[in-house]
Amino acid sequence: MPRASVSQRQSASRLAQSRGASGVSSETSNSKPASGISEEAVKKVWQIIRQHNIQVVDLKFNDLPGLWQHFSIPVEEVAQSAKEGIWVDGIGFDGSSIRGFQKIHESDMNLFADPSTAVMDPVCEIPTLSLICDIFDPLTKEPYSRDPRYIAKKAEAYLKKTGIADISYWGPEPEFFIFDDIRFDSTENSSYYYVDSIEGEWNSGRDEKPNLGYKPRFKEGYFPVPPHDIFQDIRSEIMNKARAAGVPVEKHHHEVATAGQAEIDMRYGTLTQMADWLLMLKYVIKNVARKHNKVATYMPKPLFGDNGSGMHTHQSLTKESKNLFYDKAGYALISQMCKWYIGGLLKHAPAILAFAAPTTNSYKRLVPGYEAPVNLAYSARNRSAICRIPVYTPHPKSKRVEFRAPDPSCNPYITFAAMLMAGLDGIQNRLDPGDPVDENIYELPPDRAPKQVPGSLEESLNALERDHDFLLRGNVFTKDVIEVWLEYKRQEIEKVRLRPHPYEFYLYFDV
Repeated sequence: MPRASVSQRQSASRLAQSRGASGVSSETSNSKPASGISEEAVKKVWQIIRQHNIQVVDLKFNDLPGLWQHFSIPVEEVAQSAKEGIWVDGIGFDGSSIRGFQKIHESDMNLFADPSTAVMDPVCEIPTLSLICDIFDPLTKEPYSRDPRYIAKKAEAYLKKTGIADISYWGPEPEFFIFDDIRFDSTENSSYYYVDSIEGEWNSGRDEKPNLGYKPRFKEGYFPVPPHDIFQDIRSEIMNKARAAGVPVEKHHHEVATAGQAEIDMRYGTLTQMADWLLMLKYVIKNVARKHNKVATYMPKPLFGDNGSGMHTHQSLTKESKNLFYDKAGYALISQMCKWYIGGLLKHAPAILAFAAPTTNSYKRLVPGYEAPVNLAYSARNRSAICRIPVYTPHPKSKRVEFRAPDPSCNPYITFAAMLMAGLDGIQNRLDPGDPVDENIYELPPDRAPKQVPGSLEESLNALERDHDFLLRGNVFTKDVIEVWLEYKRQEIEKVRLRPHPYEFYLYFDV
């Protein structure tokens, strides 16, 4: 549990005595932030607090696997003197209780709020300010090597240091399901899961008193209008709440699968910024679904026999406002630099997937036949290739590469960083991706078929163990991050491997 220091409690007490009608002391609102923190950003925080009569400040941070963690404090605790506060001295928390972080004998960590991320929390009923935090070691006073947001920031800094580009832009397309019911358990003598959706094709014959039909058939959920698409208003509510929280949602729609599969896309942004937005979007989606007595999941493959949920990720590099991936004379209008970048993605794809497809369930999606991007090739329009060049428009600023293997169970901070490092390695070493494949890859003879992605999490982790030097450049990833990731994920594999699968009873019980 996070605990305020004695000085923090004393400062809060002083504030409580000096608060005016606005609820904010003049001392605090004029306090100067720590080095590197914009005073304008801090002023914006106080403007939001005053304007919306904020009562609670929610401090959010990311664990290594990718889930937001948080704790909340009264607004009085934010109002510290110039020598204290959430962006000056930080607030302590127990790092040993967070997945992938510290051991119990080294548990103390500090959170420093990033005032530039301040928004009204789009979920809470009590007026709440949301702040995303960075994690520091209280002894060294240095950023924490396993803080995913720090890894993302280092990747952006490394890009600038190379001189190749100033900015990388990112545009993920996270897919998800909205279900009406989910039950699962795994004990010594039983194991099962059960999901249900009023929109599920399997409920076309259920007595619903009345059953109104309009259940999208398997693989036919893309893009029917209401009443087939019963989630239109829920997705619009998600869009509005996310946009109010600063997430630039640009479209939403039903996806291919039955049972409420959906996609909500954002306008492109910079690497760390986009990871921040994606976690806020997931937060809004899950909470709006719960508000409607439904449940949203980003599990990649919750249904057998229908499409899983991916997160195709668009990416490009810019220098001095010029898109470096565009060439009017190039294949699909892409530059030689873009081809080298693709070469890096293709070479390191097996290792990237240890982060980008980080669950055993991920590889039930990455199989041939479901528009699954399993082939280590690039192409314009061919959606079975792992790298696709969108050709919707010839505009120079729109030219990008879409890496299609990630799924939304990943941690976006480290997944985006890993993809960027792979692409930069391709540019630095001029890695040739070969010729594009514009044919149906599944119909190619074996001697012409490209290699495929790993078929399991274990294979991807083994690939990461063999191939991670490109991630260590610029100290973007560190050895301890790679080692902890491998250890943590291999434990998951063992937990799944040791348990009997329900379908094994169907196959083998009568032997």
